[in-house]
Amino acid sequence: MMKTGALAEPISTLVVDDEPLARRNLTVLLQEDPGIGSIEECTSGAEAVEAIRRRKPDLIFLDVQMPQCDGFDVLELLGTDLPRAIIFVTAHDDYALRAFEAGALDYLLKPFDDARFIRALARAKEKIAHFSTDQHLPHRLAVKAPGKLLFIDISDIDWVEAASYYSCLHVGQKTHAIRRTMAELERDLGDRFVRIHRSTIVNVQRVSGLQLQPSGDYAVLLRSGVQLRLSRRYRRSLAERMVSAAPAI
Repeated sequence: MMKTGALAEPISTLVVDDEPLARRNLTVLLQEDPGIGSIEECTSGAEAVEAIRRRKPDLIFLDVQMPQCDGFDVLELLGTDLPRAIIFVTAHDDYALRAFEAGALDYLLKPFDDARFIRALARAKEKIAHFSTDQHLPHRLAVKAPGKLLFIDISDIDWVEAASYYSCLHVGQKTHAIRRTMAELERDLGDRFVRIHRSTIVNVQRVSGLQLQPSGDYAVLLRSGVQLRLSRRYRRSLAERMVSAAPAI
């Protein structure tokens, strides 16, 4: 029987692959490890998104290439509901390597042997154990880019703007498009962010002040020098959030 180290609680796991044989192979290997608890299989990316939100598994084995909704799409659509450990499974090393470099925990290149699986699972257990002892790890958003996946710390985001069916995350000098609505992002980003316009959300910690405009409206000034329109509808909520976010004297 394989052993890769024990944790206090069994690890709940999700296996996502559109190929039945590939799913079964991973499930059999996982069942041999006493540290693994419940195991659920998903046959598509869309099914995986629903299952992860419902079950919140500790670990997922995620196929990269699946029709309609691939592995990168799954993580992007999850928002901040990302599992503690993500292992990509793929037959294409170029996709897996790029994802790994972008911050994914590990990847399994099909076909893989038992030894390679054991190493990947051991890494997952170490990360999950570390996560359990540190409740202050920053939340991240997964953003799909050509051929890879980026993991962005929420605290690094300066502001967000609506862009048709996408939203744009402004992080320093970089902009990342993500397939999430403004309503979803406003919910996921939490109290550190506040909406200032129907198409704009800002990180409260990046706000340096307000600038009165000739029209009588105000613009929100960010520390980076960016000016953003403040809608009268959201003026009060911004003021309240700025006061609550200010350090005590």
